[in-house]
Amino acid sequence: MSTPAYKRLENDERRRRLVELGEQLFIEHSFDEISMAQIAREAGVSKALLYHYFPSKQEFFVATLTTRAEELVQRVTPDPSLPPAQALLRSLYAYVGWISEHRDGFVKLLRSAAIVPEVDDIVRQVRDGTATRIIDGLAEASGETPTPIARIAVAGWLSFMDGAILAWLDHPDVQQDQLIGLLVGSLLGSLTAAGAGSLAQAAAGG
Repeated sequence: MSTPAYKRLENDERRRRLVELGEQLFIEHSFDEISMAQIAREAGVSKALLYHYFPSKQEFFVATLTTRAEELVQRVTPDPSLPPAQALLRSLYAYVGWISEHRDGFVKLLRSAAIVPEVDDIVRQVRDGTATRIIDGLAEASGETPTPIARIAVAGWLSFMDGAILAWLDHPDVQQDQLIGLLVGSLLGSLTAAGAGSLAQAAAGG
């Protein structure tokens, strides 16, 4: 009676190992550079077995990125027990720290979003969820109802943040604290320009 459950666990473990291998391969090679046949050889499995778990290279690629995206979301989710400004800072340090650990994967993620629609969806989902958590937390602390333009300001700031972090990766002379200060300042400026002064004040810890 326990055989089906054991078999499922075995299948889950094999899929997990394939995803881990895929994460490394897609860092070393662009999406177009590697084939399913090459992936199967690297994994030491038949191409038929690889296709059993992932019907296409695109689905395999998306699976590897989804795993990393879920890990990232867990690490940067703000602690609701902290004041908004402190929670924001902690999340920013966690985000920048994660990117430092997965530099090549992060660069591949953003670049591949332009050519693989499913990857763009993953990036959008992470950004949308992050924007919602940030602005809802600030709204609760300040008592100010976010306007549509304030939500646009936060969403736009997240895109700026990714661009700034990409640039920072090429400038090792810039300290992490300097980058965080720039990101916080740009968020405050975006909210202030959007007429959401109370939200900006909450983000600043005021």
